[in-house]
Amino acid sequence: MIDFRVIVSLLAAAQPDTATLSSAHATVPGMRVYQGNENVLVSEVPPIADELRDALAPYLETRPSELMDVSADGSAMLISTRFGSTAQLHWVERPLGARTQLTFTAEPIVQARLHPKDPSIIYYLQDIGGGEFFQIYRLDLRTRELTRLTDGKSRHERLLISPDGRLIAYSGTGRNGKDSDVYVQAAGGGEARRIFEESGTFYALDFSSDGTRLLVRHVRSRDDAELYFVEVASGHRRRLTPDERGSLVDAVFGRRDDVYALSDRFGDHEALYRFSASVENPKWEPIAKDLRWNVDDLAISSDGTRLALNVNEEGHSRLYVLETRSGKLQRSPLPDGIIGQMRFGRNAPTSLAFSFQETKSVQDIWLLDTQSNKVTRYTQGEIGGLHADDLFEPELLRYPSTDGLTIPAFLYKPKGAGRHPVIVFFHGGPELQMRPWFMPLVQVLVKRGFAVLLPNVRGSDGYGKSYRRADDGIKREQSLADIAATFDFVAATTELDATRIGVYGGSYGGYLSLAAATFFPERVKAVVDVFGISSIPTFLKNTRSYRQDLRRAEYGDECDPAVRAVQERISPLASVGRIQAALFVLHGKNDPRVPQSEAEQIVRAVRDRGLPVWYLLALNEGHGFAKKENRDLANLAVVTFFETYLQ
Repeated sequence: MIDFRVIVSLLAAAQPDTATLSSAHATVPGMRVYQGNENVLVSEVPPIADELRDALAPYLETRPSELMDVSADGSAMLISTRFGSTAQLHWVERPLGARTQLTFTAEPIVQARLHPKDPSIIYYLQDIGGGEFFQIYRLDLRTRELTRLTDGKSRHERLLISPDGRLIAYSGTGRNGKDSDVYVQAAGGGEARRIFEESGTFYALDFSSDGTRLLVRHVRSRDDAELYFVEVASGHRRRLTPDERGSLVDAVFGRRDDVYALSDRFGDHEALYRFSASVENPKWEPIAKDLRWNVDDLAISSDGTRLALNVNEEGHSRLYVLETRSGKLQRSPLPDGIIGQMRFGRNAPTSLAFSFQETKSVQDIWLLDTQSNKVTRYTQGEIGGLHADDLFEPELLRYPSTDGLTIPAFLYKPKGAGRHPVIVFFHGGPELQMRPWFMPLVQVLVKRGFAVLLPNVRGSDGYGKSYRRADDGIKREQSLADIAATFDFVAATTELDATRIGVYGGSYGGYLSLAAATFFPERVKAVVDVFGISSIPTFLKNTRSYRQDLRRAEYGDECDPAVRAVQERISPLASVGRIQAALFVLHGKNDPRVPQSEAEQIVRAVRDRGLPVWYLLALNEGHGFAKKENRDLANLAVVTFFETYLQ
């Protein structure tokens, strides 16, 4: 066992050594430690002006909360929120009650569950330095003893606990470092047992009410997944999905062996289906057929009488509760916003806890009484002393592209007359979706005079599988037309200045940002690439082995000469000589998804042409900046960059 009091020092000792700056950290010459933050190296990034620090300070102090779990009676919440550098676990006993901090580690906690029979026992997942090699820990709040349940070196995710509290289930790469198998293990610790071993990526989705069976998902891609019914004791399995290729978003056990699943197998949108897992070739029965948008998520009460559905309607969440016996569907009274995690209390089948945020507020925790349809706020997150009336809301719009497609987008506009410089934000994924979240960086930029446009180009989620599949494989070349359509929309909009366009994107959004500068060089003046892809073939070759097959299903196999030719043609690195814009690249050294080499090869190539290139490398981060001090510096530097090259 690991004493809880020393976990911080153990994690800190595992951080990359930054005492000596060497070529081991970066291949870009001229890197230096940023003053005041020894975990960040920079090149060509200027000092941050005091005026900007003061102006941005309120925006950097926002504090959202995320639901992790709910007590058995539905009255208290296990949440994640940040009071120091990283998000830690807290306990909230009553509506708007104090947030009592439970963990005090150096790294953020990404998933946590309460023991169903003993709320003083918490299980959670955590990695080191953003490397995503998550380990599972068991924390006893009475003794403060922390036990690591996994091997300390493989990657683990998707933690479940059986309803009786005897077993945990999770996915792990321990067998060969590449395939994600399903494991079960005694909840108190001990040897883990593989119950689903096969080539590919497999996740446990739900335990049956008696803990003897599991629903397991096999994911080949976002649009190709299967569902299995697995006996925990024997490992015997049976496939539950029909032959039609399609998505499988989620699935849960209902009463007895009934299963509720979300899939787009029989239509263009993810819809709700019910079937029996106890028969061969079960018939999938559509439920709640009046819902015309994607059902993003579901949660079921422990008695199986109520099903909560999170429906994604034009980027906004609509919360519905289905009474499974009567078929009655009721919408909850929420304003426009976005729902996150949902959980029913184990012994409170009418109490649904969920995360929720509006455009002008951070994410908070709410509780819905499904009988009265009344919602109660449990947390009141801070927005850094800002006034909601001074924040900006986006306009939802659409504009045409090629192939008969229209691009949905959200546009934030500053107050005041005139033609505003524009920053286009591209999302990652590629199968993600820009939604009207509360985003401090966007609010800062709009406050300082920039219009911000958030397009959902082809390949985005939320608009049906036809739209989502429109950029798969070699069709990705067609998505470049959506960049041009976006710039055409800017040029046709009176309040926007098409001579001052910047682009910003992370991960696949970083690729789109670099592609915008490469293939439309005369239209882009400034590019921010955050852990983005600069060459599709080298990205596929160098991403972690457990991700390669999933990514090849999306981008195409670079080992196929015909596919690789297209990938090379649309990769920014291969046409770097066309770039004219100033470039700012930000990356995490421990990124397992888009390796550091993707950042540094584009930095070196553009810099060799004599163009201005800023580079920021966080040594203790991965695919995203999870530590406040690093995230704050990144946001300050991004605003500085855009104000330098767009105003």
